[in-house]
Amino acid sequence: MNSFYSEEELKKIGFKSLGKNILLSRKTSIYGAENIELGNNCRIDDFTILSGSILIGDYVHIAAFCGIYGGDAGVIFEDFVGLSARSIVYAVTDDYGGEVLTNPNIPMEYKNIIKGKVVFKKHSLIGAGAIVLPGVKVGEGTSVGSMALINKDLLSWSIYVGIPAKKIKDRSRKLLDLEKKFLGVNIPI
Repeated sequence: MNSFYSEEELKKIGFKSLGKNILLSRKTSIYGAENIELGNNCRIDDFTILSGSILIGDYVHIAAFCGIYGGDAGVIFEDFVGLSARSIVYAVTDDYGGEVLTNPNIPMEYKNIIKGKVVFKKHSLIGAGAIVLPGVKVGEGTSVGSMALINKDLLSWSIYVGIPAKKIKDRSRKLLDLEKKFLGVNIPI
């Protein structure tokens, strides 16, 4: 048996939309498939949790043991995005400030929910074990180091590390030429 779902099996899951050439591990936990869109040539590895509103673009890789919690706010992965192993993305979370109760067993009138759409722009990369909080936009071409805490928007074409994530330098844009070559686009010389 293949460790990834077949095309026929993917159709039966009931995703909002499905692209072509999808590799989705059979060991992925899926909650609310009707709110999840999968693009072309994407791969999601073992023990990943997909929950809530999620849009995954083309050529996206989500490594093993990731958690993506879109809730009703949503998480968007544009094309060529990579999420490394054990990273967690929250578009929705409880308020842990101590003035309200927390966890899914508590009625809403005793809680305060923090939410905001999370967007990973094209060619962004997130290192292993990183945590992304609600309402964050990771800029185009930005790379984030392992174990980083992303609690605010990150500039495009930058490299970030740390807790919280801080910019350490600019990132090269040479990969844009490689993308054009890979996709078969003529590049003027």
